[in-house]
Amino acid sequence: MNDIAFIGGGNMASALIGGLVRGGRPPAQILVVEPFEAQRDKLAQAFGVAPLAAADARLRSAATVVWAVKPQLFAEAAAPCAAFVAGALQLSVMAGIRSEAVVRASGSARVVRAMPNTPALIGQGIAGLYARAEVDAAARGEVEALFAPTGQSLWVAREDDLDAVTALSGSGPAYVFYFIEAMVKAGTEMGLDAAQARRLAEATFAGAAALSRGSPQLAPAELRAQVTSKGGTTYAAITSLDEQGVNAAFGRALHAARHRAEELGRAG
Repeated sequence: MNDIAFIGGGNMASALIGGLVRGGRPPAQILVVEPFEAQRDKLAQAFGVAPLAAADARLRSAATVVWAVKPQLFAEAAAPCAAFVAGALQLSVMAGIRSEAVVRASGSARVVRAMPNTPALIGQGIAGLYARAEVDAAARGEVEALFAPTGQSLWVAREDDLDAVTALSGSGPAYVFYFIEAMVKAGTEMGLDAAQARRLAEATFAGAAALSRGSPQLAPAELRAQVTSKGGTTYAAITSLDEQGVNAAFGRALHAARHRAEELGRAG
């Protein structure tokens, strides 16, 4: 019983499967239940796995089951799996769905919830992790190893903290793309072509993030102050953002994302 099974074969499952295969896990030890034929074909071609169209008794061989379906589809996806997965460690990458719902659906109290993000697809992600008390240190280590090829991981002590992780980093890549989109638009309005503006915006985000990561002794506000000379160009931009309430609006946006994660949890 050393197989790993994925219920759902979308982007996040693909990122994890790719990491397993690159790490030497034989594709024959990776089970995937994926109802859509086109996605099954894509997984088979990319990773050499043989996805199942529906759950069956082969799931009993899985030591770990990864729930990677859309939260709204969890109950529907779990019903045909329940008879086969109770002996496995349950790992959920579904936003909002509480661990107690996974316990009820799977018959196993050994549940870890994870909130990864899409940069995991290129090994640059970060996943927030929460484990129920029934999960021992060895199982935590297995989960960390599973996420290692996709980037970083961070344990939180309270399950409710995952809603904040969802709002901050789970949904976070979209915020970055949103700002890059706005910077590219402004750049083209100022005379640059789209390719130039995109290159400048992407390099600026990547460089600023690297500088912040490499300067743990400085708060983000201090880093910002270092490039914001009073009366200068950056000062003009930041002043404009402050006058329009962008900081507060962005905070409200993250709270809205957390609230939605809480709603998904209650629905599950």
